[in-house]
Amino acid sequence: MTKPPRPKPLLQDADKPVRSRPRKPRDPAQPNLPLDPMPDRIDPCLALLKPTPPKGPQWAFEVKWDGYRLAVHIEPTGVRIITRGGHDWTQRFPLIEAAARALPVTTAILDGEAVVLDDRGRSDFGLLQQSLGGRGGKKRSSNAVFMAFDLLYFDGHDLTRSELDVRRHLLEGLLVPAGGQGDIRLSEEVEADGETLLRIACEHGLEGIIAKDRHSTYRGGRLGDWLKIKCIQSDSFFIVGYEISMAARGHIGSLLLAARKGNDLAYVGSVGTGFKESVAWQLRSMMDKIKRKTPPLSYAGRRKDVAWLQPTLIAEIEYRAWTDDGKLRHSSFKGLRDVQDNAAVYEIE
Repeated sequence: MTKPPRPKPLLQDADKPVRSRPRKPRDPAQPNLPLDPMPDRIDPCLALLKPTPPKGPQWAFEVKWDGYRLAVHIEPTGVRIITRGGHDWTQRFPLIEAAARALPVTTAILDGEAVVLDDRGRSDFGLLQQSLGGRGGKKRSSNAVFMAFDLLYFDGHDLTRSELDVRRHLLEGLLVPAGGQGDIRLSEEVEADGETLLRIACEHGLEGIIAKDRHSTYRGGRLGDWLKIKCIQSDSFFIVGYEISMAARGHIGSLLLAARKGNDLAYVGSVGTGFKESVAWQLRSMMDKIKRKTPPLSYAGRRKDVAWLQPTLIAEIEYRAWTDDGKLRHSSFKGLRDVQDNAAVYEIE
């Protein structure tokens, strides 16, 4: 006759404490779990612009932050804060550096955005630039916070081959216990469908939303794993000249803008609003150093008193739409992009 199975102690007597088996000493011959070398830099995953949000349970949604893309490297020897272009900006963000040092982790790489929030909690690129002293400035920001949205390396392990859901789970475990209002904060995933979130984001004056494929690994470049859907269009353009006006701030009537078109530049219109008095004079001083006698692109306009420039300054421009002849509509100047930020100038197909 077959004996019935012996009940386990947990089921036999609920009053007795549950004990695990005695731990055996580790066999010295057993190999340790191999650790991945920490990379000096990881090429960032970039969001592909789309007109409408994607649908389906595979997509996770976040608010789109308007700031500088950074990677925070935490190592036993210290913290490095690296820009999208690979430049070391650790000294520019002392509060973020201090917050990274305080995190309970030995090695990590956090992907996110440095932002300055306005009085309504919205990220403001202009305020961020002011805190850093403008383009080419050397100020140390005293009010920028880091909105972390990905974890690429953690305690000796490369996470770029792991799915987004796994990376986010570990990121939340690292940041959430530390509180939510420090100088490093979690960029929250919003439980809503894309269309609803986009509508709410636009109603609150935000730039837009980001959609991310939950099952995607972390791949550098603009490959479609991440998508951006904007309320208001905002892109980077070359400043190729300015219209002189003695009545305007900095004597700048308007800035003449260009996009890339293959190996050439294409004129896309002008912008005459968005810069304050101090910014206008600072901009004028920078432009006076890069003047040239002839336009750097084909220009058929009839503007008078135009000063042409070497196409080295990159402006972030907010606009509503494009005209039928390829010009920006209702454009507004937001600020200059730093070379170290590696901003991509708008490309015309």
